[in-house]
Amino acid sequence: MLNIILFGPPGSGKGTQAYRLKERYNLLHISTGDLLREEKAKGSPLGLEAKKYMDNGLLVPDEVVIGMIRVKLEENVGKVAGIIFDGFPRTVAQAEALDQLLEEKETCIEQVLALEVGEDELVRRLLERGKTSGRADDMDEEKIRTRLGEYHTKTALVAGHYAQTDKVANVAGEGTIEEITERLAGELDRGSNGEEE
Repeated sequence: MLNIILFGPPGSGKGTQAYRLKERYNLLHISTGDLLREEKAKGSPLGLEAKKYMDNGLLVPDEVVIGMIRVKLEENVGKVAGIIFDGFPRTVAQAEALDQLLEEKETCIEQVLALEVGEDELVRRLLERGKTSGRADDMDEEKIRTRLGEYHTKTALVAGHYAQTDKVANVAGEGTIEEITERLAGELDRGSNGEEE
């Protein structure tokens, strides 16, 4: 299975790129935000558990999120060529839990693709997005810079976790959507070809 993690700060375009890679490689796209909303809407036991935290503005515990990923994996085993994790894991604890879950399924993360975009460009993109997204945190430059700082602090540690096994590829995230997709695909194709030799 081709299991990949797509990292990128807010505004880096990872949602757009995850969708394009999903289509190109027949991958299951797992975005934890989407998963949480889906399970909550279904009223599943995990969704109801998550709802208690979300309704109180709290982060959903890792074990609940991993439980949802486990369910999604079991529903899709044999139906897809792999998984693209979009914006997850966000902490080293989540990365370790994900590694353990994949090991149980006799697979692992093949590659971590990290989109790199300059901070000023990210701020510009998010402020632009804020004009139509309605998200208050996309309309305030100070809040945006705080979010970016937090992302870099936490995600740098996760990248470090996977860098130990030489799985992280930094990819320039500026240019046209097509150019960025081709760069990401180039890394994936190079990685899978390297394995077959």
